[in-house]
Amino acid sequence: MTLNYYIYYKVPPEHLERACAAVLSLQKQLRSRTGISGRLLRRRDDPATWMEIYENVADTAQFEAALLAAVASSNVAQLLAPGSSRKREIFQAL
Repeated sequence: MTLNYYIYYKVPPEHLERACAAVLSLQKQLRSRTGISGRLLRRRDDPATWMEIYENVADTAQFEAALLAAVASSNVAQLLAPGSSRKREIFQAL
């Protein structure tokens, strides 16, 4: 069974460029540690709302450990909008 991770949050306008660089760095770390390539999207009608997508995760323990380490080293949490946090949803295919 593989799982798909959807992580969403808000980024204030003054941090858009730095946050993009931080998330791309985070995703590069994840790819090198797990082989999972992520995608970064932003909401069409609200550019402050971003989503990271990681699909076909088979080893969830390894992925989640690598994700925590990558988030910590990228400092992306400091670039989120006040009151925002990285919300994670996990889905499996039917």
